[in-house]
Amino acid sequence: EVQLVESGGGSAQSGGSLRLSCRNSGYTYNNVCMAWFRQIPGKERETVASHTRADTPYYSASVEGRFTISRDAAKSELYLQMSSLKAEDTAMYYCAALPRSSDYCGSFRKDRYNDWGQGTQVTVSS
Repeated sequence: EVQLVESGGGSAQSGGSLRLSCRNSGYTYNNVCMAWFRQIPGKERETVASHTRADTPYYSASVEGRFTISRDAAKSELYLQMSSLKAEDTAMYYCAALPRSSDYCGSFRKDRYNDWGQGTQVTVSS
């Protein structure tokens, strides 16, 4: 059974930093592609960052240059380092996963992902 558990959310001041973690159980490191999404109540869930089979990162335009997606094989964890935070980054953040064999690794489409975490809230105050 696949389980994704996010942590690291919380409150930060505008211009500050936070690091989110997503612990993955059920997929091995070499058999998974993962991504970060976020959602504000009443709005569609949107992509933040993803990585391809070759671990090339992709970022949404709104976070490019401020956020960094990375993975740790030993810990089976996915990270999102968020810097220069803005009030508009306030949202519930979710990690998502799909098999690395999928043609959709790196996809920004949420319907391509099989598995989701429960989310972690990030609140940025100006």
